[in-house]
Amino acid sequence: MEEGTLSKKFSLLAFGVAAAIVAAVVAGYTGAARSATAAATPLPSSSCGPVVYKGSGSPDFIVASDLPLQGAIRHQTVQISRAMIWALANAGWKAGSYKIGYQSCDDSTAQTGGWDTAKCATNAHLYANDRSVIAVLGTFNSGCAKIEVPILNRASLLEVSPANTNPGITKKWDVGEPQKYYPTGVRNYARVVATDDIQGPADAMWSQSLGFKKVYVLNDKQTYGFGVAKTYDAAAKKLGIKVVGFEGWDAKASSYEALATRIKKSGAQAVFLGGIVCNNGAKLMQDIKAVDPKIQLQTPDGFSDPNANGAVANGAYISVAGEPPSALTGAGATFVKSFGKQIGTTPNPYSAYGAESMDVTLQAIAKGGGQRATTTKAIFGLTVTNGILGTFTINSSGDTNLTPITIYKQSGKNLVPVKTLVPGASLIGG
Repeated sequence: MEEGTLSKKFSLLAFGVAAAIVAAVVAGYTGAARSATAAATPLPSSSCGPVVYKGSGSPDFIVASDLPLQGAIRHQTVQISRAMIWALANAGWKAGSYKIGYQSCDDSTAQTGGWDTAKCATNAHLYANDRSVIAVLGTFNSGCAKIEVPILNRASLLEVSPANTNPGITKKWDVGEPQKYYPTGVRNYARVVATDDIQGPADAMWSQSLGFKKVYVLNDKQTYGFGVAKTYDAAAKKLGIKVVGFEGWDAKASSYEALATRIKKSGAQAVFLGGIVCNNGAKLMQDIKAVDPKIQLQTPDGFSDPNANGAVANGAYISVAGEPPSALTGAGATFVKSFGKQIGTTPNPYSAYGAESMDVTLQAIAKGGGQRATTTKAIFGLTVTNGILGTFTINSSGDTNLTPITIYKQSGKNLVPVKTLVPGASLIGG
């Protein structure tokens, strides 16, 4: 009886959390789902929020986003979702002659507090089987993308990520990559963000510029975390920095004191945390700093949400692909000003990527003639001129040619840009 009662309470709590997330995403667009079912078939509420659409009549197609909306980084991912809505509204809810609605879908669970393998697979099948879905914006986590892309590939359904940085989804990396993600032999995935074979070296360059001679490298044992840690490790060694330790951390551990003690005994001046804050990253940082208050924390963009990091990350250096919001010009500056006013704060760096992922997808849809396969084909070779992120091209592999990486320093709940770096070819490649 007690177990059943607890389960019921948990289910009600999860429902309440999910409802709150949906409300946050569609804030300012209440009533937007009106009559939206007349033309396009909505994705189910078990994974997705309502159809958001404020154009005339009803949408012809749906663009769905797939992000982890529960857990430590929910503030960041909800903001990304809202930035996607901003871009769609800015385009008049249209892609060429096609009217486009939007649904925000969640690939996380309350139990995991982050992306979930089963949820990623379930969502991908939902998108593939709903012919109203013309494209998917996501994922946030590279591991989730590696599950979704092959499923969507069989349905010729385009996926454009604002945040995936693991190289293997588009480039030769680990065994069988990237071919194993494209069972049809035709690519269906692109991204507007630079990859970890660029980000890791930029972090190593920053370590060198700070004068560090010894560093300790950690990873969260996941696709993204291990990948970016590996590229940082390789670049650091090329730059003459001694890597005194390289190991994974257990995301389910209750204490990291023993690990923190090993790091201190190694003589490391800095520790690089390759991974995501959702994997107990805040606790890891707390224990490391408790044992060695003077050690410098360095992280990639998996720790780019100060709300999730907490105060322990004040002073930490955090890398994020691209120019900082304050350096964006033209359409980018317009986005930062308009969207920032909408949300009441300076946008997180990844919000611009969320908006840009919507913009390039709308361009592909406009060229695609209302068909999945031709929409997918249109993304490759697409050139954006004076877009939110600037002028860039998505190549035949699905990667952007924009490669700057910005180093930020956390100050309270803000990321303060410090330096933008572009690694040389000799450091790239792991």
